[in-house]
Amino acid sequence: MAKITMYSTQVCPYCVMAERLLTAKGVVITEKILVDKEPGKKDEMIARTGRRTVPQIFIGDTHVGGFDDLSALDRAGKLDPLLGQ
Repeated sequence: MAKITMYSTQVCPYCVMAERLLTAKGVVITEKILVDKEPGKKDEMIARTGRRTVPQIFIGDTHVGGFDDLSALDRAGKLDPLLGQ
């Protein structure tokens, strides 16, 4: 199973929807980084992704993007192979 890393905040509805989609796929988020609780993590996220919004999701070393990107991958049938399913 692939390692899932998600940059998130405590009150982000898109983060919750991303987590629900991944849970429905039977995977667990390996590392959840709360950028609103950990100073410096938002800068790390921006440096890694070039994006300022959450969620930012990585499956292994692959930057998937946000919830809309994750959902689009799922609809296109490309999420399961990334997850190793």
